[in-house]
Amino acid sequence: MGRMYKRQQRKFSLRKIWNRMYSKKFLLKIMAIVTTFTICVLLILNVFIWSTDVSKLENPVPQPTIIYDQAGSVASKISTSNIEGVSIKQIPSNLINAVISTEDQRFYEHHGINYVGIARAMVKNLFSRGIVAGGSTITQQLAKNVFLTQERTYTRKFKELIFTKKIERTYSKDKIMEGYLNQIYFGEGAWGIQRAAQVYFGKDVNKLTLSESAMLAGLIKAPSILSPFKNYDKAIQRRNIVLSLMKNEGYISESDLEKAKQQSIVLEGKKTEDYKGKYPHYVDNIIDEAINKYHLTQNEVLSGGLRIYTELNPRMQNAVEEVYKSENMFPKSQPDRLIQSGAILINPSTGGINALIGGRGEHSFRQYNRATQLKRQPGSIMKPLSVYTPALEQGYDIFDMLQDSPLNIDGYQPQNYDKQFRGSVSMYDAVVHSYNVPAVWLLQKIGLEYGGKAVERFGVTLEQKDYIPGLALGGMNKGTSPLQMAQAFSAFPNDGIMVEAHAIQRIENASGETLGKWNKKESRVTEPSVAQKITFMLKGVVNEGTGVKAQIEGREIAGKTGTTQLPFSTQNGAKDHWFVGYTPQVVGAIWLGYDKTDQTHYLSSSSSGTATVIFKEILLKSGNEVPTKGFDLSLLGGNYIKQLEKKVKAKEEKREQDNENQSGIKAPKIEENKSHENKKHLKEIKNKNKENKYKKKNKGKDDKKNKEKKKNKGKDDKKNKEKKKNKGKDDKKNKVKKEKKENHG
Repeated sequence: MGRMYKRQQRKFSLRKIWNRMYSKKFLLKIMAIVTTFTICVLLILNVFIWSTDVSKLENPVPQPTIIYDQAGSVASKISTSNIEGVSIKQIPSNLINAVISTEDQRFYEHHGINYVGIARAMVKNLFSRGIVAGGSTITQQLAKNVFLTQERTYTRKFKELIFTKKIERTYSKDKIMEGYLNQIYFGEGAWGIQRAAQVYFGKDVNKLTLSESAMLAGLIKAPSILSPFKNYDKAIQRRNIVLSLMKNEGYISESDLEKAKQQSIVLEGKKTEDYKGKYPHYVDNIIDEAINKYHLTQNEVLSGGLRIYTELNPRMQNAVEEVYKSENMFPKSQPDRLIQSGAILINPSTGGINALIGGRGEHSFRQYNRATQLKRQPGSIMKPLSVYTPALEQGYDIFDMLQDSPLNIDGYQPQNYDKQFRGSVSMYDAVVHSYNVPAVWLLQKIGLEYGGKAVERFGVTLEQKDYIPGLALGGMNKGTSPLQMAQAFSAFPNDGIMVEAHAIQRIENASGETLGKWNKKESRVTEPSVAQKITFMLKGVVNEGTGVKAQIEGREIAGKTGTTQLPFSTQNGAKDHWFVGYTPQVVGAIWLGYDKTDQTHYLSSSSSGTATVIFKEILLKSGNEVPTKGFDLSLLGGNYIKQLEKKVKAKEEKREQDNENQSGIKAPKIEENKSHENKKHLKEIKNKNKENKYKKKNKGKDDKKNKEKKKNKGKDDKKNKEKKKNKGKDDKKNKVKKEKKENHG
């Protein structure tokens, strides 16, 4: 009974509360609160709408493509496209109907927000368990494209609502449609419907056919993917879908649809104008890379509102451009033609192209790029790739002796630059002084096939015609570029690993979607010990050989010079000058020459005095961007230092003997002789040991001197004591004499 009573009481209490909640008075209070809240929200919302400025729609501006440097900062903005606004009266009704059918079927019915469309999209997304549909209206798209970013946040959605409502209250539906078609991006650098008609079909918008109108309307969904220039079949399929939607909406008949499908599409597009922006040579390379690697078009890159993140180092790029503006850095050109040049700097550990320049003189849009597109014989800079790396891999060593005597290989007779033969030279000397005959002899020893395959491992393409003895000296049918040579040499400071050179890190479109991203590609082309041995010898080239003019005090630099012969006989002259130099952080390749060499247009100096100097100046102007750091040669061991020390000593003795023979007097060993360039190279390697040895030696001398001083001081003290004692005896004798004299008196 007690339990039943409690249950009834609880039921009665709940009913009482329920009745009280639903009393008229309570409901009125709730309604008043909701109404007040709604009015406040609407009031605040309308204040926001009223204060929002949408006048930007009056002057449509295309979005520029932005270039970011390696640090993520804006390096350059490029834009070639000007939006050509057209009135709604100039736009064919078929085009307007095609856009409405595909983008916003209730455009003329809603007030900016299509609630039916939003509900339909929510249902589709729910059943598909993902976001497959959206409910954005044309007005919302216009607001987003002109005033907002592509971030997906509630704040951005709220702003979109405000701008959408303001646009709807400010402009008529026709004016909104006009603004939308003048602002939207249609791909290929075409902002606005008039530019799109010109870019794709070479005509004004008012002359577009139904088929062409449907194709342009279909591009809005994904202009990069659906461009008929890149994927004609996909563009046609999309056009047919748009035509079907137009029929379903009642804008065209079945016969109109079939006729439009049968109509052929003729692409007669116009290219966009040349861009004007910072770092034009680097941007040229970006365009080429985007087209060839990421399958974009020139127009898309220049005017597609892209975000391109690159490996550009602004300070190094400025350094290159500044050096190339200086006439004093280059040999004097003939009055009718400029000596041309190309240069490139890459990071050996990442493969990133930090800076490049494709030529001298005034830049023209997408001009011939001598840093990346050049094909010239590389001369002696090929030797480390075709001869010395594969020879070290087969067991030869740095100080092994190579033959330097006349060779005749089926009529091919290589000569050294000075027309002299030395009988035999060490590999080190052959590299440092760029002797030709030992290189050709060594290639024959290791095998032409093996040497050629080594070159290809380094990323330099060879033809079957290139497998000749002259490959040791850079003899090639077509040649190579500074880019390929810089990439190849990047393996040496990177312990034998070569990373693919590239300028672009990633590309995003105006909506923030990734269109392309670089994936690191690297390969081991030789062993770390071999790479360090090559660097050891190429340091010698800069310290005491043909590359001495590339020296920078306080920096370790390695490199190789190269010069190619003229196709005609002359006493002095060359066709090409090369230098590939590197530090642990950067590899640079420089080429000089005339684009067309003839008997009045050729280089009269040697590469040791041109390309090396340019490389040095670029590094100096780059400043702290190339930190001072020594090469890691830890795998070499002390034997090479001893061998180099022995070689330096032999050279000094020979020089002293030569001086003695010339003057008849033995040359004194003065300090000046010790500071010879060979000694400088040795000093860099064993500087600390020498200093410690010197200090230890001097310390022993100082200890000996101090000991002698102490010993002498003891002797002096003894002498002084004896003098004092003798003086006392003399004083006593004098006193006795004086007393005797007085007594006698």
